[in-house]
Order: sequence, then structure tokens, then C-alpha cells
Amino acid sequence: MPFTIRSLDPHQPFIDQFSWDIFAKTISTATVDAALTATASHAPRRRRLSMRAMVFLIIAMNIWTDCAMAMVFRHMVCGLRWLWPTDVPLPRSNALTYRRYQLGIKPFVWLFRTCCQPLATRETRGAFLFGLRLVAIDGTVANVPDSPHNAAYFGRPQNAHGGGALPQAQIVYLIECGTHAILDAGIWPFVTHERVGSRRMLRSVGPGMLVLWDRGLHSYHMLIKAMAQGAHVLSRISVATNPPVLKTLADGSQLVIIQPPKAERPARKPPLILRRICYQLSVPALGDPTAVHMLITSLLDPTEAPAQALVRAYHERWEAEIMIDELDTHQRTAYRPFRSQKPVGVIQEFYGSLLAHYAIRAIMHDAARGADIDPDRLSFVTAVAEIQAAVREFQQTDPRDHARLYERMVGECRRTLLPPRRLRIYPRMVRQRRTKIPRKGPDDRGWCLPKGRFATAICLVGLDGQAWPNQAPLPPIQWIQKP
Repeated sequence: MPFTIRSLDPHQPFIDQFSWDIFAKTISTATVDAALTATASHAPRRRRLSMRAMVFLIIAMNIWTDCAMAMVFRHMVCGLRWLWPTDVPLPRSNALTYRRYQLGIKPFVWLFRTCCQPLATRETRGAFLFGLRLVAIDGTVANVPDSPHNAAYFGRPQNAHGGGALPQAQIVYLIECGTHAILDAGIWPFVTHERVGSRRMLRSVGPGMLVLWDRGLHSYHMLIKAMAQGAHVLSRISVATNPPVLKTLADGSQLVIIQPPKAERPARKPPLILRRICYQLSVPALGDPTAVHMLITSLLDPTEAPAQALVRAYHERWEAEIMIDELDTHQRTAYRPFRSQKPVGVIQEFYGSLLAHYAIRAIMHDAARGADIDPDRLSFVTAVAEIQAAVREFQQTDPRDHARLYERMVGECRRTLLPPRRLRIYPRMVRQRRTKIPRKGPDDRGWCLPKGRFATAICLVGLDGQAWPNQAPLPPIQWIQKP
């Protein structure tokens, strides 16, 4: 059955008829309007560029990551312009920049808290273990544009050789392992420790979850806060941590006592009784086969939670690393992770990228569930390309046909499947080597720009360095201080 072309009302403003129905299941127009109302972010007076369109533009910037904002807006409304009876002038870059800073951050935080909820159902393959939803906490650092405002707010990494080339932000995520959906996230200045951000993420865990994190985040406070939220824990600990053994269980795992920090023991904080599992990896490519790895968990019964299954489950934590790769490499692009020269713009883009990633992953989850396959088998890059191609079709098609159009799009997402997860190894190695070129220092960042044309700086000379005769005198060069 052919699709019906959408009909528009030419008496209504063009921008009022804009909607991004491709994401209607996760970020609908009504939800965006509710966010603008709840955060008092509506414009004080009517303009040709509405705040609703600006919200979708910030999200769309993370779909067409290699385009300037004006071109992203053009992609975003291309289907609507094709249907409009007259030519519609598009806003310029300066108008879009002004409007995005006028919009601010609050609507995006509201949308993220409201829309980004767990995606997996009991039928989703690989999302649950022992009836518990697998979630993981992990952090990373991201470069932000080198500007005085960003450097003052986020700060730079420091070492014995001086400051880093770019300001950096500390980011921590809480993700659903089975679907890669981001359930919570935070962005802070670089000096914020990853453990501080990780404890913040525990606000979004609850009963029915099994929380995974690596040994760098292990602490008594993380354990007791996660368990107080009603969640179970599966964490790796350092071999140097040698808690007292309370009992050895039938499968060889042990019940151990995790004490609070010594400084807090006079406050009579209770010790925790957890289960420790020790194991080795027999494949040399994965590391020293004689090295012993240790896990601790709040799942104490070895019959309900076998040790072998828990070891396999812990390595699902790598799904968080893959999700970060989706954001940093395929969505934001590694060479230009953020665009804004101001911290408010960086944070706005960050939440826009979270919303875009969640909407993409929701579509991929629908595609996987429709074919009863693991969402890991679907390609994130393919899904982004299909969404880019379908945006125009959704705008040109009558809303009554959107359900059929959506089914066709998710069918295209699962047309080419990835192979099952293979055994992976990522050795820790230095990616960038030192160079003999001098490092840029603080005094070099405020360099000046010459004002004028290149031709005015040319002076013809002979081999002896003397200027040719009868040349017009060079005009004085004016300099502009770089902002």
C-alpha cells in the first residue's frame, strides 16, 4: 500500500507545524512542550524560530555531527520545506547561536530525567541475569573547545610537562547493559574525581538491578549506598584488598567482611558481609594466566547465583565502554566532541547527545525485539544512517502512515546483523607519543590576528635581503587580540 503525502495548513506559521515524528515514541512534541513549560523556557515573544525547534536542533546536532548548525537545521526541516507552498528562508548561524544560548540547559535536563528510563523488558535478550536488570557505571574524560571560558570552568589536566592541550570534562554514565540505554549521566570539571560522579549515579539505581563497576570505583561507601537503594552489586576489587574470610561456600567462593574506613569505624558504621569470587583467565592474550582476579557481590547464595555466571556477567561491564565509543566516536566524533566555546553550550550539547543516543537506542531495541534477537547484533552506525534517511520521509508522510513507516525503518536497521560478541582484548598502550615541537603555553593562547590582506604583507627583496627599489611603502599592520 502506498504512503499518503502529508497535508499542511498554509495559514499557520511554518515553524509551528514542525515536528520530529521519527522520535515520537521517546521524545514527542508534547513532551518537549511540557519541558519548556516546566522550566519556564518559552520565548517571551513569538519569533520565526521557536524554542521547540531549537530543542530538536540541539538533539539533531548529534545525528548530523559533521554538519554546521545551519546545515543541521536544513536537514531537520527538509521534508517540511518540500511540502510548503512558498520558499521558506532558513535562519543563519548567528541567529541559531543566539537562540540556543537563550534556551539554556534546564529543558534538556528535564527531558533527560523524564524520557531516559530503562528500555529492556523481560523478553529482551541479554538484559537480565537471575531476574535482575544488568546496569553498569563507568566514566571517561572528554575534550572541550579551547576557550578562556571553558578552560576556567572545566580546567586542564596537569602533569610534570605542563598543562594539557585542551580543557577536559569528567563524565560518568549509568547504562543499561542489554540495550546501551543511558539511564543517568553527569558532566563536571576535570578535577572532579570519577568516584564522586559514580556515587552520584547511584541515585538512579533501585530494586531489581545488578550494578557493575570496576575496581577503580570500589569503596565501602559505593557498596553501602547501592545496597541501601535496594540494588545488588557485582564489583571487582584489587588483590591487595584482603578482607577477613567468614566462611567458605560449597562452590569455593567465600563470605567476607568489608569494613568501613578506619576513620569512620568510631562512628559505628556497620560492616558488610559479601561474597568473594576468585578466578583466572587461561588465555595468555587476556593477560597473565597466573594472575588472580577478585569479584565481590551481594548475591550470597551460590545455588541461585553460580560463580561462573557471575564472572561472565561482570565482563558485561564492557558494554559501557562500547556505549562510550558510540558517543565519542560515532555520534559526537572524536576529533570535535563539542562545538561550544562556553560551558553552558557544552553542557547543553552533552544532554542533547544523551537524548539523541537514547532515541537511537530505543529504535534499535524495537528492531531487536521485533526479530527476537540480542540488541548487540544491531549496528549503531547503520541505525544512525537509517534515521538520517528517514527524517525527510516522516515529515512528508501523513501521520496516519507513520506506524507503517516506522516498521519499515526498524526492519532496515536489522537487515544486516553483526556477528555474535567475540572474545576481545584491548591492551593498555600509549596512543600519542611525545614530540620535539615545543608545547603551547598559557602565553601562546592569546595570540593576535593581523588585520588586512596577505598582499599587504609582501615585500620583494634580493638575495642580499635588500628591498627592491621603487616599491610602494607597506601600510602599517593592525593587530586584533584573539578573543
